[in-house]
Amino acid sequence: MNAYFQRGGALRPILWMLAIIVIVGLVVTGYEVFGPKPTDFAGGKRVPLDAYHDGDPSGVPAALKAASLIERGEYLTRAADCAVCHTAKDGVPFAGGRAFVLPFGTMYSTNITPDSETGIGAYTDANFLDAVHKGIGLDNRKLYPAMPYASYTYMSDADALAIKAYLFSLKPVRAPTIPNTFSFPFNQRWLMNIWAAMFDADKRFEPVVDRGADWNRGAYLVEAMGHCGECHTPRNLFFALNNREKFTGAVQAGWRAYNITPDRGSGVGSWSDEDLSHYLSMGHADGRGTAAGPMGEAIDASLSHLEPTDIAAIVTYLRSVPGEASADLPEPKAAPTAGMQAGDADLGNVRGKQVYEGACAGCHGWTGVSPVLPFATLTGTRAVNDPTATNVAQVIIAGGQRHYAIDAENMPSFGSTYSDAEIASVANYVTARYGAKGSDLTAEGIARLRAAE
Repeated sequence: MNAYFQRGGALRPILWMLAIIVIVGLVVTGYEVFGPKPTDFAGGKRVPLDAYHDGDPSGVPAALKAASLIERGEYLTRAADCAVCHTAKDGVPFAGGRAFVLPFGTMYSTNITPDSETGIGAYTDANFLDAVHKGIGLDNRKLYPAMPYASYTYMSDADALAIKAYLFSLKPVRAPTIPNTFSFPFNQRWLMNIWAAMFDADKRFEPVVDRGADWNRGAYLVEAMGHCGECHTPRNLFFALNNREKFTGAVQAGWRAYNITPDRGSGVGSWSDEDLSHYLSMGHADGRGTAAGPMGEAIDASLSHLEPTDIAAIVTYLRSVPGEASADLPEPKAAPTAGMQAGDADLGNVRGKQVYEGACAGCHGWTGVSPVLPFATLTGTRAVNDPTATNVAQVIIAGGQRHYAIDAENMPSFGSTYSDAEIASVANYVTARYGAKGSDLTAEGIARLRAAE
């Protein structure tokens, strides 16, 4: 009997420990699951779309209201930025096959042309809405949230079906889906049912009645269509968007998506409305920077095709988001490096200066203001003032990869020209010379950036 009670006494601390772990797990899960939704910061009364009487924030802008269903669908497909993810490099648009390198394996996008066997040709309207709003494929398999259905869930049925009409107007392309290479447990697709139950609201956009029509239009474009938070908002423990840190920035595909809150130091609070509008529609704002990488793709394939009224609505909405600083991003150094010439000090980085002099100075200059074209000016840009130098290194490796709406030379790729050590050295030189705080990238860091592309 004594032995029995002794064993019970020995087990009691273990049981208490397990109970504490379970309770902590439930608290953490509840904290993440019941976090704020995308527009909760705005407060106010929300109503269904059909009960909102200050215009319709969904659909196409007024200039396109009389367009055909397919024309409206084309506009909305661009607003939803579908082509970028569903087109492989040098591939057929919308035929899928683009690789996304993730920490637990590689994912390949699917074919969304109307091919009946390898694309979406067999999808009914109900099937398509299930995929867009709930992440459920034709075979009732749960989609991975790389398909941003947790954002698209706020898209109206009419807009989703207009996109379907446009996609079905395209030429069918036979392109079987490339299998993902996920490791366990991420290759267990059934787990996505649990994820979706926790983080997919499966709810259409509801306007806020005490906000203006422009604000609601901007909210719809940013949250339901453009899904900006998918790149610019950090993830929580379950890889869902952490809207407690809304738009404060994150790393995507090896590039840094920066803070786009109205914080003046690390966000876009010091940008004028004209700066923001020009950047969103053209991919450049003088003294602020030029888009490249995933943001450059979003500009070229999506935002540059939007009507000016929609760009203005997006700016209105972004201005309303609570400003929040990113602690690791200093305020950009805005003044040119006056008087500095090629013969000046190497800032303790001889190799970096040599690479810069040989490959960069001709376009970018020695003061930070390009003598050639505004797109190449380094002064004031967020990437150069980022002490991680992530995007500086990436644009050196991959180039600008842009299709500009205005005449401009693309930043060429130097990834095959220089070694990892040389790219690290010139990135460190650029941030030290023109930024607020120099970086300390290594060859190993550059190798990791290459692998994340």
